[in-house]
Order: sequence, then structure tokens, then C-alpha cells
Amino acid sequence: MWLASVVTAIDVLVATGFTVAAIFRPEVVVPPGSVPTQAALLLAMYAAARTIPLALFALGAIYKQSAPALLMLGALAGVMQLLDAGIGLFQHDPGKFCGPLFIAVLQFFVVYLLYKSVRITPQTKRG
Repeated sequence: MWLASVVTAIDVLVATGFTVAAIFRPEVVVPPGSVPTQAALLLAMYAAARTIPLALFALGAIYKQSAPALLMLGALAGVMQLLDAGIGLFQHDPGKFCGPLFIAVLQFFVVYLLYKSVRITPQTKRG
């Protein structure tokens, strides 16, 4: 549980940090050589509107030591990083591809380890 907690916390805090940084410095999200526009700022705010709640819920699940919640939120954080890696690949930017891909693979690995250690089974209806 502690390994999944640490990796998930780092994952969501890094993602939140980048989106908040993009709000204050939109030039970090546009391709090199491009001029940041109002659209870049707007997209950064949309990204923050999704990553900040995910970070808060994930940190809450870590605080409560809730393995089921951490499994779902950790998997969601991994999918988001994987999609970020796809954007980096689309932009032909190795830094924006390799970093999120590494975090996504690590996130999925610790979610898998947590799943194996907890073995959550579905509740059956008692009659």
C-alpha cells in the first residue's frame, strides 16, 4: 500500500504542478518557437480543472488508506499520464513523451502490485 501511495501521490502532484505552472506560464505548453495565446491559457485551465480534483481525491484515498479507491484513482492517473505521453509523441517532443510514459508504466505497475496484494473480491448478495 505504501508504494502505491507514494507513486500515486508523486504522479498526481506532478501532473497538478504542470497544469498550474501552465496557467501562470502558458509558454510551457505550446510547441517550441510558438507564441502562447489566450487559447493556451484556456486549455491549461481546463487541464487544471481535471487534475486538481484527481489529486485531491487521490491524496484523500491515501490519507484514508483506502485500497479500492487508490486502485481506481491510481489507474485513472496512469491513463492520464499515458494520454499525456501520446500528446508528447504527437508533438515530437521526447521530454513530453518519455517522462509521462515512464510515470504511466510505473503507476500501472504499482496499481497491479496493490491489486495483487489486496485481492478485492466482489460482494455477493446474501439471501
